[in-house]
Amino acid sequence: MPLFGSTFSPKKTPPRKAASLSNLHLMDRSTREIELGLEYGSPAMNLAGQSLKFENGQWVAESGSFTGDRREMQRLRKRNQQLEEENNLLRLKVDILLDMQGVRHHFCHSRLCPKCEVELQSHFLVTD
Repeated sequence: MPLFGSTFSPKKTPPRKAASLSNLHLMDRSTREIELGLEYGSPAMNLAGQSLKFENGQWVAESGSFTGDRREMQRLRKRNQQLEEENNLLRLKVDILLDMQGVRHHFCHSRLCPKCEVELQSHFLVTD
């Protein structure tokens, strides 16, 4: 039996009202734009004195806002292409070295197994 009277019983919470009192979800897009002025333009920003606009998934410089030198752009593009070609060459060299390492590894381990050595010699024409 409780010391100070009845047991604790909280009040029941009232049922919630409708999830949304707004009828915006019932309006189509054009009506919402007219009623609420939701005219969204494409995002734009100013970065280092250059105006950029987001169009078709890419940031594009707005016409007339480019202050750089065309020769500088051409030089950077050429340098970028040179670096990409050098990168491709280095990747090719790494692949060749890895293949050579694999052959060498297989050759060294085939010394332990005469059957592997014969197979390796016939495949790569390796002679002692």
